[in-house]
Amino acid sequence: MPTLSTTTAWLVLVVAGLLETGWAIGLKYSEGFTRPLPSALTIVALVASMWLLGMAAKTLPIGTAYAVWVGIGALGAALLGWRLLDEPMTLARVICLALLLAGIIGLKLTAPSSSSSAPSSSAPSSSAPSSSAP
Repeated sequence: MPTLSTTTAWLVLVVAGLLETGWAIGLKYSEGFTRPLPSALTIVALVASMWLLGMAAKTLPIGTAYAVWVGIGALGAALLGWRLLDEPMTLARVICLALLLAGIIGLKLTAPSSSSSAPSSSAPSSSAPSSSAP
């Protein structure tokens, strides 16, 4: 599959992060993978999230992509845990989540337009026969 444009890669990364939120919450609903439907949905969301992260990382720097992906997932899981699972939301947690959101936005704003650290396709192949002088 071809490399995504930078804008598309960011959109794919956001979807991947939202899916990460979904599988994180799904872990709770699957009750240790003992409930078939929530377990299956959790696994599908996990695989899709990872695949989309991989697609975005073909264009975006891996450190930025991974940090943003984890950040979206953590922020989303904390908010959904509060709203759906009655987890506590204290002032300290709100401040920490705001800092996490600021970090995600900061990484987006300071990211280079495309990854300059992508593996080179001109590297020699390990399966190519080596030429040795007699």
